Amino acid sequence: MYEVLDLYFYMCSLSMTCRDLAMAGRIFVHHGIIPGTDIQMLTSSQTKRLNALMQTCGFYDEAGEFTFRVGLPGKSGVGGGILAIHPQQYSVAVWSPPLNPKGNSVRGMQTLELLTTYSGSSIF
Repeated sequence: MYEVLDLYFYMCSLSMTCRDLAMAGRIFVHHGIIPGTDIQMLTSSQTKRLNALMQTCGFYDEAGEFTFRVGLPGKSGVGGGILAIHPQQYSVAVWSPPLNPKGNSVRGMQTLELLTTYSGSSIF
C-alpha cells in the first residue's frame, strides 16, 4: 500500500505547464500510441476504459455536470488544471484557480464549455 501512496504523491507533485499537460494527454487521443512514434503504451481497450473513467469520474462530484456542459472526457486537479480529451482529434489543457466548492476550476470549466459549444466538438 505504501508503494501506491508514494507513486500517487509523486504524481501529484509534478510541475507541468498547460502545454505539458495537453501533450501528455495525447496518448488518450491516439488509442494508446505515443504520437509521432509507433510505440503502443496502452492498448485500445485500456485507452477506451481510461477515457470512460475520466468521463464518469474525472471531476469528483461534478462529473455529470462537466459531461453535460463540456461533453468530453477529462480530469481536473486540485491545482486548478483540467485536461480534456476528444478521442481521435485533440487534447486540451486549461489552468485557472479559483476552484468551485466541488474542487474544480471555475474558469477552466467555463472555457472548455465555450470551446466545445462554439466549435461543435462535444462527443455528444
